[in-house]
Order: sequence, then structure tokens, then C-alpha cells
Amino acid sequence: MEIKEQKREADLLRFITCGSVDDGKSTLIGRLLYDTKTIFEDQLQNIERTSQMRGEEYVNLALLTDGLRAEREQGITIDVAYRYFATPRRKFIMADTPGHIQYTRNMVTGASTANLAVVLVDARKGVIEQTCRHTFITSLLKIDHIILCVNKMDLVDYSQEVYEKIKIDFQNFISRLDIADVRYVPVSALQGDNIVNKSTKMPWYEGSTLLYMLENVHLGSDLNHVDARFPVQYVLRPQSNEYHDFRGYAGRVEGGVFKPGDEVLVLPSGFTSTVKAIETFDGPVAEAFAPMSVVITLNDEIDISRGDMLVKPNNQPEISQDLEVMVCWMSEKPLVKGKKYIIRHTTKEAKCLVKDIRYKMNINTLHKIEDDLNIGLNDIGRITLRTTLPLFYDDYRKNSGTGSLILVDEFTNETVAAAIIL
Repeated sequence: MEIKEQKREADLLRFITCGSVDDGKSTLIGRLLYDTKTIFEDQLQNIERTSQMRGEEYVNLALLTDGLRAEREQGITIDVAYRYFATPRRKFIMADTPGHIQYTRNMVTGASTANLAVVLVDARKGVIEQTCRHTFITSLLKIDHIILCVNKMDLVDYSQEVYEKIKIDFQNFISRLDIADVRYVPVSALQGDNIVNKSTKMPWYEGSTLLYMLENVHLGSDLNHVDARFPVQYVLRPQSNEYHDFRGYAGRVEGGVFKPGDEVLVLPSGFTSTVKAIETFDGPVAEAFAPMSVVITLNDEIDISRGDMLVKPNNQPEISQDLEVMVCWMSEKPLVKGKKYIIRHTTKEAKCLVKDIRYKMNINTLHKIEDDLNIGLNDIGRITLRTTLPLFYDDYRKNSGTGSLILVDEFTNETVAAAIIL
């Protein structure tokens, strides 16, 4: 059972496509779907007919995402389009994030759940500001795997020299960031070179295709299986004759491994107990680990409610009311020092005060801006918060589940910022 669960998670890869607006993301997505034969026949006929009517020389695969773009124009709240496809080796959830700088907040939303980022560069333009901006955000959100796709190689005569120069430029930029796994591939999404099938026009390239990289990237070490964290989402009391005395705690494991018999500590009360059983929709399991959603029962009657956290006594998270965070501001109204917001962290909610604005980040140069502390829409900055209740958290790089939070305007209920704890 556990082996099956692990395999199921390992078979799923969540990735984003990002980069500047003109770097060919739509065509790349269309090519992936087309060459993996994961589009319906009527869709294909439709885009073939439309391409012909427009007088285009090729089937315009970018049209496959036009429906998604239209949805965004109609005002979908989360401005990221998701597509699903599968190969015999793996399932994929692909987030098409906007390339415009004014939609940085939406790119952050799409990247927040991704395992991997495909960063596109137009071979004619090389590494530009938006390439740096999106790469920095992926680094900030602890996406450990990046594939740099040097696209439109057909427009530079499949030049190895052009590819190598862009690769060196990107290596120089990324050397200042903390990203463990960076891969490079020269492609032409329009012509299908090195996307799913190996190109015959770039014999100098001896690496893998984009799809092969996506199918074979190893994700097993990305999850935190050391620090046991279980924020309680809901207390289950069925109040039925069959389960008269049942009291279970539902939630998602955010780190570590829980097994029946394990001693656990309840935060913030400090009471300890042992795990009696772990239930899932498919029945009891011998262990639970991130990101499984389970119900845990304990051998002792302890007052536990939503927002509490089960951890191991010898491995506890940080506990504090003062947080140092990096925020991506998502509201039209700028961040105000001294203003109160609602903070939502794991399953806990409290109020908080912005104590200080340390600096704003120049994403293109990675320099700190300390003489302009006006943090507005799409800006990224470092601030300190004081909360009304103590929070149990980890450094984001240690655990993204317990190291991230959002800020909400207490009057309008608008989500104004996504943040990671430093």
C-alpha cells in the first residue's frame, strides 16, 4: 500500500512554463500536447482549419491554449491556466503562467505548487529581464529543478554558438541563486526539435529531449520526510452509534512520517500522546507522510482543535509571534507599515501588524533597494510581522508547507500577499 502511494506521487510532476511573453510558451505547450498525442481529434482539426484560414504556413499549435487565454480574459480569479497530460512513464500537471511583468503575482501563484520550472528564452534575444525575474521567483519558492529551453533555434540557423552563449549568460545569473538542478536544451517548439523527438538539425547537441527530462527528473528527495508536522484541519466526531467514541484529527501531513505507536506532542497545549491509528479514505495505513491527507486518532483524550499541530517531541518547529518574511505583494493597494492584516498560516488564522519594511528587491539585479520602501503590486520585499498568536513554523527552505503564509485585508477579505518565512 505504502509503496503504491509513493509510486503514485512519484509519477506525478507539477511544472510551470515561464519566461517573457514572446518566448513561445503557448507553442511549446501545444507542441508537447500534439507530439504526445494528448489532444482530441476534433481539437486538432479545428486548429488546422483555423491555421489554414489565417494563411499560416504551419499548424499553429499555440491556438491550443487560446481557449485558456479567453478564460483568463473573462476574469478567472486565479489567473493561471492548467493543462493535464500523461505519458506511459508519468502524469503531468502543467501551469501556463503569464509572461507580462504586471502579472507577476499570477506567476507566483502558479509556481507555488510546482516541482519544476521550464524557463523559455528566445534564441534571438537571449537572457532578458523577465528571464531573470521568473528564475529568481522560482528560486525564492524553492523550486529545485529548472530546465532552460532555448527556443526558436530554427530562427538562428540552429547555431551552437548562439545556444552556448545563452547557456553561459544564464549560468552566470543563476550562480547567485540556490538552485540544485539546472538543465539546458535547445529547442524549436514550432518545428518540434528536441521537444518530444530528438532533432536531426542539431547534431552537436548530445543531451536529452525536453520530454525525456520531464519524465525522468527525480522528485523523491524534494519532500521533507524528517520533520514531522501535522496541522489539524478538522476534528471528526461522527456522533453515531457505530462510532460513538470516535475522535479523529483530519489534516494533511506537511512533513516527516507518522506511524501508529509514535509519541506525538500537541502544540500549543504541550500535551503528549501516542498515535493510535491512521485512517484514510481507503482504510487504515501503517504510516503517513507528506503530502498525504489522513485522519489520526490518539490513545489519550486531549483537547485539540483546528490550528493546533501534532509534531514529534524531539523535533519541534519554531514558535514565535515575530516573523521575518519575504512577500510578493498582490494588491493594487500598497503595503502599509503599521497596518493590521489577517495572517493565514497552515490551518491557523490570526491578526498581524506590519512592524517594519526592511527592503524591496530589484529582481533583475538581485540588489536590495533600501531607499524606496514603497511595496506595491507585484513587488517583492522583506518585512517583519508581529502576530496576535504564536505560530508554529519552519524556515520555508526546510518545509514549504509550514514556511509559507498569506496576508488578507481584514476589511475587504482580499488576499494581498503571499509570503515565505525566512
